[in-house]
Amino acid sequence: MTRAVWIKADGDVGDWDARRARITAALEAGADWVLVDETDVERVRELGEIGVAAFRTDGDVTLIDDAEGEVGPRPDAVVVGKGGEGDGTIDLPDDYSGSADLSALRRDDDVDRGVYVRILGTEYEAFAEAAAAEADHTIVVGEDWTIIPLENLIARIGEETDLVAGVTSAEEAKTAFETLEIGADAVLLDSDDPDEIRRTVEVRDEVARETLDLEYAEVLDVERVGSADRVCVDTANLMEHDEGMLVGSMARGLVFVHAETAESPYVASRPFRVNAGAVHAYVRTPDGGTKYLSELQSGDEVQVVDLDGNTREAIVGRVKIEKRPMFRIALETRDGDHVETLLQNAETIKVATGDGRTAVTDLEAGDELLLYYEDTARHFGEAVEESIIEK
Repeated sequence: MTRAVWIKADGDVGDWDARRARITAALEAGADWVLVDETDVERVRELGEIGVAAFRTDGDVTLIDDAEGEVGPRPDAVVVGKGGEGDGTIDLPDDYSGSADLSALRRDDDVDRGVYVRILGTEYEAFAEAAAAEADHTIVVGEDWTIIPLENLIARIGEETDLVAGVTSAEEAKTAFETLEIGADAVLLDSDDPDEIRRTVEVRDEVARETLDLEYAEVLDVERVGSADRVCVDTANLMEHDEGMLVGSMARGLVFVHAETAESPYVASRPFRVNAGAVHAYVRTPDGGTKYLSELQSGDEVQVVDLDGNTREAIVGRVKIEKRPMFRIALETRDGDHVETLLQNAETIKVATGDGRTAVTDLEAGDELLLYYEDTARHFGEAVEESIIEK
């Protein structure tokens, strides 16, 4: 599931200076959406690129400049509910059963449709559930933040809508993302604190990341095989000392190769780089797929993993392909499967063994080498249940 962070920046939070500060913090932190009044759509577009959801408060979105007859900036989503049943301005009956008029959501087919509901009682849960059948985004905000109404809505609302939970902190966002082990699709953060906005985006990223079960395989052979076209993956992100990438000649068995974070007598550390192997090899990507090293280019994403299997994404800044002498490293997994990869014959390339960080030039038969193993085949980088022989 893809998670998202929305930032509340409508007129309720203050004047334009206050709203602009929130929007700017959202842009800098990497939030996905801002929720504003429709009169601010053009201002947001001028500040930067971000999803813009706009409250419809007068029944119609103003899209035409009467003087010029031109269509003005459109939001990416139109949200109803403010100044109506959704926020309690118009009372809902205590026995509400989903019969309210939601026709406003059925207009503007070229933009997403959203509904905003403050959970003031069980009747508002029912209203949100009914609105979800028409809305692309269903925003629910509890007055005293508790997980019970959110649990109810997660259980009742299907995949027809993105459920957006109102929160006031990164801690609440984490809970919202984890509720019922399914979690909300997104959170709407109401906070002026740029650090809280940044932390909430970090929570989004952490929740979305997978944790891999890494295991050790026995080294059967380390063989010099001559020169090949070797790939260095230089990322736009710094890596920690225990991080690297998963690469290999066979997608079912990807070897952990350390980032070049260590100093050596020969070269300075390059903590943005993984010397990943030959052009034919696979590298794991954040979506759980793979790419050939030869396919990588600036702007692509690759998966960074640490020794405990925790993952994150990194952006490729550049790829360096040069002819270098190589080793063929053959391994046997715990299940008796044979996998291998090619790595450059150089002491600066480090792998993770049972004895710790080891230069590939010091690797010997009998060593235990860390890798990620999954008994599956790949077709265009996607896992498939198919008989494919790799040797």
